[in-house]
Amino acid sequence: MKKIKLDIVGLSYSQTQSGAYALVLGEIGGNRRLPIIIGGFEAQAIAVEIEKMQPSRPLTHDLFKTFADNFQINIQEVLIYNLIDGIFFAKLMCSDGHKTIELDSRTSDAVALAVRFGSPIFTYDFIMDAAGIIIESNDFAFLENMENISQKENTLHKDPISEKEKPKSPYTNLSDEQLETSLNKAIDAEQYETAAKIRDEIERRKS
Repeated sequence: MKKIKLDIVGLSYSQTQSGAYALVLGEIGGNRRLPIIIGGFEAQAIAVEIEKMQPSRPLTHDLFKTFADNFQINIQEVLIYNLIDGIFFAKLMCSDGHKTIELDSRTSDAVALAVRFGSPIFTYDFIMDAAGIIIESNDFAFLENMENISQKENTLHKDPISEKEKPKSPYTNLSDEQLETSLNKAIDAEQYETAAKIRDEIERRKS
């Protein structure tokens, strides 16, 4: 089967599912998107590396990366190879330069490792057909108002709300200097979910 290369195009907090995030992978050279619901810890692990935050102590995925580097093991690619009852299955293609082995992995862990190793992420066309959605633009605002992901149909249900109804960020009234200070404190205290939200506010002001 032909593999489709994916890239991370969004990571959004779910307003309706406490502690859940939507990881959005996009088809390179296409307009199909693959939304995957992941837990808060895994979302933080991905965000920390994407945002190049420096934790005071290594996270689990950082430890795996250091371990692999010391034993000269590299992740050549991540493959999301199946979808059963709404659950994505992934595997890591690992090599020590002499032999290559496949390791089963949760998709969220596989992506968290892919961003650390700089490994490409692939999937198959039938998975994109089953669980992907087509986006006509780069607007991912619909993720903020996600109501449900159907386990049977694997489709994203949209229920947009007006801007007035959207919850305000608690960091809106902070100055830029206060935001930077709060960000550093959150990282030092290993509060990575808070740090990610502060970083989102900083990036919003830059855009």
